[in-house]
Amino acid sequence: MPTIPSPEETPHRHRQIAESFGVNAERYDRTRPSYPEALIEHIVSISPGRAVLDVGCGTGVEARQFQAAGCTVLGVEPDPRMAEFARGRGLEVDVATFETWDSAGRVFDAVIAGTAWHWVDPVAGAAKAAEVLRPRGVLSAFWHVFHLPTDVAEAYGVVYRRVAPDSPFTLQPGTRALEVYRQMLDKAAEGIRETGRFEDPLESSFQWERTYTRDEWLDQLPTHGSMTRLPEDKLTQVLDGVGAAIDAMGGSFTLPYTTVAITATRTATP
Repeated sequence: MPTIPSPEETPHRHRQIAESFGVNAERYDRTRPSYPEALIEHIVSISPGRAVLDVGCGTGVEARQFQAAGCTVLGVEPDPRMAEFARGRGLEVDVATFETWDSAGRVFDAVIAGTAWHWVDPVAGAAKAAEVLRPRGVLSAFWHVFHLPTDVAEAYGVVYRRVAPDSPFTLQPGTRALEVYRQMLDKAAEGIRETGRFEDPLESSFQWERTYTRDEWLDQLPTHGSMTRLPEDKLTQVLDGVGAAIDAMGGSFTLPYTTVAITATRTATP
């Protein structure tokens, strides 16, 4: 079930949500999944060098993976709490929205965004990426797409709509996650094309899965954008409802993931 505002809500305009993830940065870092190594290797292999800019770096989940692959990484993060946590884990971070960030003349071989590009204006963000990339540098935005088991999704949707009826998040259990993400992926690709400074963006996907216990999923759930701004009593109601559904399934479930990337190479000419 998608946990981003629906594409019709233009997620990048919901700054209060985009900058709310630092409410519990340690939990975010501990529970959010990393990215497939094959994706990291692919981006590194097609980049002209190892200087990486991580847009919306959060606590540095993907940044640390790129560091482990031999890259030098600078993060840009609008939430100072997330930035401070990432710095504590060895990442250099500038606090700013990407659209307003001052590059100070710095250039990079790759601009990446892990589950963050939907918080960036797709056209202005792509134009900014083109400005700071070397010729033949790579822009890659990627997301985890998952679809919860029906029973868990239904329990989540019912209680969430009750406690947050005015939320911009569309939690409809009958909606396939990739259908919602498809609109967002297309917007990202269109924004890149509109700059006229990249080769045609390509889409790639990586399949994997993870089994979650009840406690593991409920530990991650408060880090989702749909949950970060809920009052404690309403958050508890959602967790209780989802927890009961997982208990009814035997206390755990296996979640299939598809990590989807939109990747484009900056043209050699300015």
